[in-house]
Amino acid sequence: MEFELRDEYITLAQLLKACDVVYSGGQAKEYLASMEVFVNGVNENRRGKKIYHGDIVETNGIRIEVK
Repeated sequence: MEFELRDEYITLAQLLKACDVVYSGGQAKEYLASMEVFVNGVNENRRGKKIYHGDIVETNGIRIEVK
């Protein structure tokens, strides 16, 4: 899946919501605490992690390429 970034960055929680992995900020917090989420191959659990153009987010069989 590709995500078109319109600003300089998006937070990890916002990206997960925008790609319909989670449906709310609270759910994003729970999701990041209980599921493995990788940003460019590194395990990440911070909701506020900044995601930039070219980053790849992977979780639960979903791969998101940020364009």
